[in-house]
Amino acid sequence: MTRKSDNPADPFKKALSEATRVLADDPELGVTFSVDPPGQTSDTVRLPQVSRRMTRDEVLLARGTADAYAMQRKYCDPETFARYAPPGEMARAIYEAMDRARCEAIGARAMPGTAGNIDAKISDEATRRGYEQIRDMKDAPLAEAAGYLVRHLATGRALPDGAANVMDLWREAIEDKAGDTLEDLDETLSDQAAFARFARRVISDLGYADQLGDDPDFDDEDQDDEASEADEEEQDDAGQEDDDQGEDAEADPERSQEETLDEAQAEVSMDEMSDADMSEETELPEGEAPQEPPAPAPVSEADPEYRVYRTEFDEEIKAEDLAEPAELERLRAYLDQQLEPLKGAVSRLANKLMRRLQAQQNRSWEFDLEEGILDAGRLARVVANPTTPLSFKQEKDTEFKDTVVTLLIDNSGSMRGRPISIAAICADVLARTLERCDVKVEILGFTTRAWKGGQSREVWLTGGREQQPGRLNDLRHIIYKNADAPWRRARNNLGLMMKEGLLKENIDGEALEWAHRRTVKRPEVRKILMVISDGAPVDDSTLSVNPANYLEKHLRDVIAMIEKRRQVELLAIGIGHDVTRYYDRAVTITDVEQLAGAMTEQLAVLFDPDKRARARVLGLKKAS
Repeated sequence: MTRKSDNPADPFKKALSEATRVLADDPELGVTFSVDPPGQTSDTVRLPQVSRRMTRDEVLLARGTADAYAMQRKYCDPETFARYAPPGEMARAIYEAMDRARCEAIGARAMPGTAGNIDAKISDEATRRGYEQIRDMKDAPLAEAAGYLVRHLATGRALPDGAANVMDLWREAIEDKAGDTLEDLDETLSDQAAFARFARRVISDLGYADQLGDDPDFDDEDQDDEASEADEEEQDDAGQEDDDQGEDAEADPERSQEETLDEAQAEVSMDEMSDADMSEETELPEGEAPQEPPAPAPVSEADPEYRVYRTEFDEEIKAEDLAEPAELERLRAYLDQQLEPLKGAVSRLANKLMRRLQAQQNRSWEFDLEEGILDAGRLARVVANPTTPLSFKQEKDTEFKDTVVTLLIDNSGSMRGRPISIAAICADVLARTLERCDVKVEILGFTTRAWKGGQSREVWLTGGREQQPGRLNDLRHIIYKNADAPWRRARNNLGLMMKEGLLKENIDGEALEWAHRRTVKRPEVRKILMVISDGAPVDDSTLSVNPANYLEKHLRDVIAMIEKRRQVELLAIGIGHDVTRYYDRAVTITDVEQLAGAMTEQLAVLFDPDKRARARVLGLKKAS
């Protein structure tokens, strides 16, 4: 008998977990469901969350993601994959996409039911990344196109619309350069090592041979030959030395002892001399201490142990420097067109916020004073008791602290489409509204300059691949509107969020610390920082060479620092993903259409003079 409190999605999750273990041929595989982005580790796969409603899209996405990960675990040997993986950024991206397509294609051939499920996953990813809207080949990701083409050629299945669009944009160029090599696809598909060599040839055909690194097959043969030759030489040298020493000792045993003693004394003398030299060099005049170079300042105030491999490639840039004025104007027009139906609702909410703020700035009265304007409403007391003194009143201003509000918007790839559009228009309307109430607003965005590491990773690959190098990507922090800039001057800048190719990966901790530093420097008495994000920090390059919780831990440390210092009031809004596990004052909205209401309500409550009202609303963890 099923209890009413049971989650109706639990039986489905249990069945899907068991099916995933069977498909992966790994009975010990851990399967979890989370609002965080899907992913996998050496012993666990993380699937998309399935709500109590169990909508068709949720079920298909969970099944498709589970099948895709199961196929990778079943048909991809990590050691073979790593052996042939190229070091260059683009070459590795193509290699990974092609091998992923190989695993899914083998699964589709052996188990046709998985093909349709994985199509749902591909369709969801393509939609979230805006692949259907891409019209120019240079805006379409080559690596994904190569993977889609391999899957299409191996299975003969049509791809979902967005994926098909990316593949079609690149298909002619890929087949022109690598058409002859692609003919060997069927012969190599079932052999991972053979396919890896095939993928490297395709990458070379596409013009990225310089990113392939050394040939792993050739290196293995050379290493074996060199190792055997070195062993033989060492054995010959050791035998020769033993023979020489034995002959000398036998020829003159007394001489050997004397020479040995002399050599020992000589070594002692040299050691004494070097010690004396060192003592002379290290002696300093009295009162002076050796000057040591100062320790480098920590990258993060919140966590001195947080490391960054390279900072010279990071970028803090104004929005107007990332696009020409004409392009910003065009993108702004596109943003207005996309969100015309929403602007009325957002404007109504903004007017509600403005009325609250203006009500607090209106004048009020002080009563029962000894001087001022006669309070006619209290004359009855004087009539009833002539000994009661007259009561006066005076008008006063309600205290309204000088305030600045910083909006920090996640500009990651997962925000592409409607979430980033609504975030942009809400930031725009709120900035205009708060400006009318003499509240200054700063609008910031954060992403990375490249997918999968950028120049930092290139340096790391050529520099010996240091273990656990820390953050391994190039940051891009964008200033859409400075707090002192009028809204009309920054209006077009918000259209930049619509620019194809801008949204990449998100490293939330450093972005939050950056926004906090900027806000703290402001002269205003009251400072508010609102974060708009859709989930946990994700950067594939960093997480592939550091602990899995590296970026998440830093985000928590930064939040703890901000809350402890209390210089800034921090709150967050999560779009589709639970951010309450990071931020104490946060709401999570399940529908992006709720963003406007959540932003205005949170800001309105922050300005409410009633402390109990603020505590009541800020204690909420989910928007209705």
